[in-house]
Amino acid sequence: MLFAPAEPGHGQIRKVQPRRNTLSRAIVDVKRRGPGREVEQVIAANVDQVVAVFAAAKPKPTWHLLDRYLVGAEASGIPALLCVTKTDLVDPERVRDDVAVYERLGYEAVFTSAETGEGVDDMRGALADNVSVLVGKSGVGKTSLLNALQPGLGLYVKEVSKSSGKGRHATTHLEMFHLDFGGGVVDTPGMKVFEPSGDSLDIAYYFREMRPLLGSCRFGADCSHTHEPGCAIKEAVEAGDIDARRYDSYVKMARA
Repeated sequence: MLFAPAEPGHGQIRKVQPRRNTLSRAIVDVKRRGPGREVEQVIAANVDQVVAVFAAAKPKPTWHLLDRYLVGAEASGIPALLCVTKTDLVDPERVRDDVAVYERLGYEAVFTSAETGEGVDDMRGALADNVSVLVGKSGVGKTSLLNALQPGLGLYVKEVSKSSGKGRHATTHLEMFHLDFGGGVVDTPGMKVFEPSGDSLDIAYYFREMRPLLGSCRFGADCSHTHEPGCAIKEAVEAGDIDARRYDSYVKMARA
């Protein structure tokens, strides 16, 4: 965006540059009636990675929500990183087994604890010199994680979010916060719902493990991969080649 400065703290936008990517979700416009109520809400643009933050416990991981974040990142062409917080609260092997499903698909995961300091340096390395958008529902420990990464940052982000987002519905004031070790983070308010845009046939393409099988079903491109006989994706689930929990996430998104 190009702008001309005016009085202190103000300016005039002269030109909006093309976006190289956007992370967005589908929301319902409460002011509209009938068809077309679903609109696109752009969460962030021109970012280098989406960081899906979820807790190992308190609250327990919501894997279907994580899958929605990842589909949104895939649809936007933005690399995704998994950040597991509060690892000090559980048996580390238990959560690592669950996350291994995603690591086998090529997603990088960082296991962290703001309490013990585990993984904090690894997260600094993953965030350094990148613009990262953090997504995750309330209570997963984003504030504590940001404070561990850069003292005082999480509390400042929380204060800004509360003061600027209060009383808004379906719209959010977002701001990028610079990191002392390079790069920046865009923190988002806790999202219990993340609905990627696109129909059921599009959604399967954004599941990495399903993509190579598309077009090989008995009904070809017309297969919804939910009930048809001769579905290559359903056969892969039955054979254990596609994780059943991930497939369940797909079905829920496809039928939404």
